[in-house]
Amino acid sequence: MGIIIIKKRVLAWIVFFIFLIVLLNSKYFLRVFYPIHYREEINKYAEEYQVDPLLVASIIRVESKFNERAKSSKGAVGLMQLMPSTAKWVAPQVGIDNFEPSMLYDPSTNIKIGTWYLSSLKKEFPERLNVAIASYNAGRGRVRQWLEFEVWDGKEENLSKIPYSETRNFVGKVLYYYRIYKKIY
Repeated sequence: MGIIIIKKRVLAWIVFFIFLIVLLNSKYFLRVFYPIHYREEINKYAEEYQVDPLLVASIIRVESKFNERAKSSKGAVGLMQLMPSTAKWVAPQVGIDNFEPSMLYDPSTNIKIGTWYLSSLKKEFPERLNVAIASYNAGRGRVRQWLEFEVWDGKEENLSKIPYSETRNFVGKVLYYYRIYKKIY
């Protein structure tokens, strides 16, 4: 009688662990831990500017954790952590007249400007996603210098060669979330 009870308990634990493994690998379960907010705006502007919406979401996740009121110590603002000077340059190119930095707290405006900017970096560095992501963080001029002077070759396996730890970490995190988002969305 005791052996039957032990076998039932072992079987119950095995079933429980199988259920747990299936649950933890479920896309729906993982989406609880890796949500994408502002999907409508992300999808709209990603399509308009021909950028993968999951890449945009990854940048937002790293930059602000989807906090539309985020502001960095360096002055970057909103979901995509845009510098007001960059946004002012981009605004007329995306049809925004009379740009004011306070507009960057509006999710739709921020995503529109940030996605266009990311798209321009991807066009400047075609087939070099790591370089475009690094440029989003450090600026296209700095990253061009790193490439020109062979400080960094633009490859993911050489992220450690990026001279700025903030940019090094940024690229690594964006790529990490991008892979996760591609797996579960």
